[in-house]
Amino acid sequence: MTTKKIATLGMLTALYVVMSAFLKFTLFSNIMVDLGYVAFAFALCLFGPWGTIVGVLGCALESILFTAYGFSISWAAANLAIGLICGFTFGKVKTFWVKATITILAVAIGMLVIKTAIECPLYGIPLAVKLPKNAVAFGADAVTMILGLLFYEATKKRIGKIYTA
Repeated sequence: MTTKKIATLGMLTALYVVMSAFLKFTLFSNIMVDLGYVAFAFALCLFGPWGTIVGVLGCALESILFTAYGFSISWAAANLAIGLICGFTFGKVKTFWVKATITILAVAIGMLVIKTAIECPLYGIPLAVKLPKNAVAFGADAVTMILGLLFYEATKKRIGKIYTA
């Protein structure tokens, strides 16, 4: 990995943190539309599985620095799954719609399966309570990540001259 790619991953991680900390919109309770996922999806398109660093490290830094809850292992684990699934498959597909479908499936696995499986026993929350909240988080995060895919598609010709995935 080149210094340029490492620096770009660092900048995208910082962008994720800033967008997650300051560009959130509450849907209900502690479920929010998190625009940091735009940077996460962009990083996955640009760097494949290496883009996972942006989602996991960005999530960890944002939650430690800007939330009252501290580090969230469930969000980090969900982002790890999302990043690896999308990162390893985005390079193999070229069409936006296939990437969008993969993204929706990956976010479903991350939010509905992994995040729920961690939070229910960790916090003693019944599945019937946690699953609907995580379903809303899934919808918000999937839409936001698709916005990141759209941003990448709109800029990939210019970005492609600088980087190769």
